[in-house]
Amino acid sequence: MTPNSHTTLPPSTHKTASTTPSTTPKTSAIEPQHAAPQTNPAAPSQNQLKPYQILSGAQLKYIAFISMLIDHTNNALITPMLNGKGALLYISNAFSIIGRIAFPIFMFFLIEGFFKTRSRKKYLASLLIFGLISEVPFDMFVSRTFFEPNWNNMMFTLALCLGVIWLIDSLRAKLKSTLLWFITSLPILGISCFIATWLSLDYDYHAILAAYIFYILRKKPIIGAGLGYISIIKELWSILGFGLTIAYNGERGRQYKWLNYAFYPVHLLILGILRFYLNI
Repeated sequence: MTPNSHTTLPPSTHKTASTTPSTTPKTSAIEPQHAAPQTNPAAPSQNQLKPYQILSGAQLKYIAFISMLIDHTNNALITPMLNGKGALLYISNAFSIIGRIAFPIFMFFLIEGFFKTRSRKKYLASLLIFGLISEVPFDMFVSRTFFEPNWNNMMFTLALCLGVIWLIDSLRAKLKSTLLWFITSLPILGISCFIATWLSLDYDYHAILAAYIFYILRKKPIIGAGLGYISIIKELWSILGFGLTIAYNGERGRQYKWLNYAFYPVHLLILGILRFYLNI
């Protein structure tokens, strides 16, 4: 499966407040009161990124929805009519570029959802349920059939990514050595990439790599976005989506949970019906 069809749903919108106690040591009476913490100039701090972090979770997700809809409309209705020349070709290329925004944003929020959801079990179950609901519409959309075993929808990809990250995260809590944990996570990552490709999941191993990168570099958004882009660099314009993840301000924004989930199968169903009706 190629990563040309951006078909994904946002992660859970449940958010919990952080309960991690502060580890900042209290200032001693003998320490200089003007002493400032040292920073690494090569790695911009969160404070330095603040002026650029202007988009809420809701705004980013709905940007991704629009990107996905444009891309899928192009794939379903415009691409089949291309003859290699004319204005329609330029429109299709422009729509394809816009469509590259969606995947990085949805993968980014999968990891945000992993950390912020109240129930990871319910989160995973929701992805699997909507994956089942979406499969027939997805097959109608991509191949104008009701069953296409060689290409499975992005909801199943997200579910696999969530399960892999959950497993790796649980090992992190059990292994005292960070180095040992990291080394242990690599075979899991490799096996998961193989499974995603073997199951013909949308975005196959690229999704697994992106999820892993966003997970381990969650506190370093610029590095995470850069390495995430490298993991799928053959999609050159995906840099737009990875760049937008840096603009996340940590706020949820006004969201509609069922719209977040229902949008995916509903728009695929509509496009699939149009493909049947227009015979394209």
